[in-house]
Amino acid sequence: MRFVLAALAYIADPAHWSGAMGIGPLLVQHVLYSLVGVLIAALIGVPAGWWVGHTGRGRTWVQPLSGMARSLPTLGLITLFGLVLGVGLSAPMIAFVILALPSVLAGAMSGVRAASVMAVDGARASGMSELQVLGRVEIPLGAPLLVGGVGLARLQGVSAAFPRGAPLLAGGLPPPPLRVIPPATLAAYTGAGGLGRLMFLGLKTQDYVMMLASALLVISLALASEAIFALIQWGVTPPGARQHRKESA
Repeated sequence: MRFVLAALAYIADPAHWSGAMGIGPLLVQHVLYSLVGVLIAALIGVPAGWWVGHTGRGRTWVQPLSGMARSLPTLGLITLFGLVLGVGLSAPMIAFVILALPSVLAGAMSGVRAASVMAVDGARASGMSELQVLGRVEIPLGAPLLVGGVGLARLQGVSAAFPRGAPLLAGGLPPPPLRVIPPATLAAYTGAGGLGRLMFLGLKTQDYVMMLASALLVISLALASEAIFALIQWGVTPPGARQHRKESA
């Protein structure tokens, strides 16, 4: 408990929010890295998911490839690209796009496929072209699932999971080196910045309060991101669908 209180005091101290290694600049970097990664993944995955969901082509290989991409180790990817590309933001950004792409692709594809068959058939019967059916019927109806997929991709960029069976530090505190570390946190692994810099600096200097403070900030970002995307998902859900969910519950 004393480590948690010390970490909260570290975060609350204004002196730790300024400067090159301050929480403020690193927090902004962390958010920007994950947003840029999600944007790149969305630019690739959303059109591809819509096309696959609407036409049905490539569905048999999209799902296995998405599952394979989700199973790739974050640290392994960043290490591989870091060795090839050197230090900087390129390696973690490419790794993040690769890991975020399956969630975005699945959300876009599932959203289109989940559109009401009656609505789609009715649109075609009224003379709409396939592009109009996609843009006016399937995409609006599938927007909640798309937002969910993008939100999951965003969550992967800011959240973290502690390793199972990790050794405990002094006082019973589990160390922040993670089994699945998000690329935005691991950006510091290749010298790019973000909140991961506090974590790795604390690991190097054995400053466990700094490490825990970094982990708490990442967790707070993940929770805030989840809440924001939940509101967006609620906002894009058609009123009729909301009423149906209430009645089903």
